[in-house]
Amino acid sequence: RHDLVGTDIRVTCISPGAVKTEFSVVRFKGDEGKADAVYEGIRPLLASDIADNVVYAATRPPHVQVAEILVFATYQCSAKGLARVLSQ
Repeated sequence: RHDLVGTDIRVTCISPGAVKTEFSVVRFKGDEGKADAVYEGIRPLLASDIADNVVYAATRPPHVQVAEILVFATYQCSAKGLARVLSQ
């Protein structure tokens, strides 16, 4: 961002929380049971939720720069802080 000050280029950092994607399946080497357990008891974000944040940041007026977006699932308070309160 410091390198681009004085230009029309805007930089946004989007930091998503628990997003259900194929990443967990890859992480657990194809074990879908382990991958699903990552999201057990919560309603995770979806890729489309993050895409919506990208669209939001990219469609602000030219004089607006959205510097950061931090987005968690409803029962999430940090990267590892999850309240697994939903029943299957």
